[in-house]
Amino acid sequence: MTSFNFSTWPPQLTPEQLEALTLSATTYALSHGLLYLPPSQSPSNTQPRIPTTAIHAPLSLIPAPFPRAQFQAARELQSVYNVLYARVAMDTQFLDTVMGAEEGVGKADEFTGTLWRGWKKIREHGALAQPLHLGLFRSDYLLHAAEDRLALKQVEFNTISSSFGPLSERAAAMHRNILASTSYFSASPHLTADNFPENSTTSGLVEGLSKAHEAYGVRDARILFVVQPNERNVFDQQWLEYELLEKHQIHVIRQTLTDLAVSASLDPSTHALILTSPTNSSPHEISTIYFRATYTPSDFPSPSYYDTRFLLERSRAIKCPSLPLQLAGGKKVQEALTRPGVLERAKWGARALDLTAHAADIRATWMGMWALDSEDVDIVAALDHFPDSGQAQGSVPPGTRLARHKAPSLVLKPQPIPAFLDALPAEEREAWIAMEMIETPRGVSGYLVRASPSSSGISELGIFGYALFGEGEVVEREVGWLVRTKGTESNEGGVAAGFSVLDSVVLV
Repeated sequence: MTSFNFSTWPPQLTPEQLEALTLSATTYALSHGLLYLPPSQSPSNTQPRIPTTAIHAPLSLIPAPFPRAQFQAARELQSVYNVLYARVAMDTQFLDTVMGAEEGVGKADEFTGTLWRGWKKIREHGALAQPLHLGLFRSDYLLHAAEDRLALKQVEFNTISSSFGPLSERAAAMHRNILASTSYFSASPHLTADNFPENSTTSGLVEGLSKAHEAYGVRDARILFVVQPNERNVFDQQWLEYELLEKHQIHVIRQTLTDLAVSASLDPSTHALILTSPTNSSPHEISTIYFRATYTPSDFPSPSYYDTRFLLERSRAIKCPSLPLQLAGGKKVQEALTRPGVLERAKWGARALDLTAHAADIRATWMGMWALDSEDVDIVAALDHFPDSGQAQGSVPPGTRLARHKAPSLVLKPQPIPAFLDALPAEEREAWIAMEMIETPRGVSGYLVRASPSSSGISELGIFGYALFGEGEVVEREVGWLVRTKGTESNEGGVAAGFSVLDSVVLV
């Protein structure tokens, strides 16, 4: 285990020093677009069409300590994960078995089942007009402290709406600025520039989007951002939009599913996605569809919203993600991958990167996971501090039934199945998994600028990557990282919900 003592973090600061750091952090955030829209004051909870105010995102004053070796290992593994999930998305038989509505999660989870049935219908009608898929991924990890050593353990792999890339880049820049301006009052020998890694997530994610646009082959086409109505996290999205225009001369159109029900149509001969706009007399062809919505049932208040989503899937535009890639991010897929022999499936290792050569490295990042419909284990509830990433937060994939409940996971112990599991109908167990508890280092805290300025916390590392793929080679790259820190008194994980703060790392 690293010699760093996590219980000594954060370094001690005087009230006057904390006030100075808070002023530096909040003014930097407000000056550099590390922002949210404020909560709506409207009884209908709607945001004004033209915003007039913004607030800084919840943030930490001092970066979270993270072992250098594990940080580098997570970044190096991202390319392997990029290829792995590209392979999963291309394996129709595997997805039908694990996530389908006939023999998989979709039997028990209506949202997942509806998406899968829509995808199956499109396949059966030969209406898949675009062979390429784009994934903007984020693999989330916690440190696992067991047997006197620290191990990197994956919480989940996000294949849709992997958010906070641009804001995480700005959080890291904020900490570097504070270091340069205050030296953190020499509070810790670890707080030096060499231990503050660079983060260029924005340009990396935009690189993935621009490669998809280029592969589409129509220079004047535009990229569509499918967004939620009343989105507060708009600046995280719009930094991508600005970079696409300024660095690649690619225009972006932002629309909700409600907008698209009126504006979107398919060219009958080419299946190109065509959008009309009230501000432009000429329609626009779309090269790439980037989904920052459609990951939760609340995005589909009526069946017509699913119809719009399936219209987009039938188009020639490159989807980020396509329906199979969205389904590949389900928690049940994560569990299925841990089963013996799954990583060695021949068709997954036949092209580009041989996944079997990296199987041991991938498996080393997994905790034990088990299907709840298994009959040969006893399961008991319970994780008090496991990071709950509720599906409603925006980065958790569908098919994660347990993530839509307050109990974020289950832990395997040699005890009888508890009453709540006894009451769970057998047909619903397909949508649940048990995951071994991650034991994070104890005693680490942080100075968090939100409701309470200091609290005991858990820091989650996310590694971003992209993959553009079809039946042939996977074009992919690891592109950056984020850290979210939450107080251990909270059992919710989403930054936008106000329970977590944006953070960065100091390598130890």
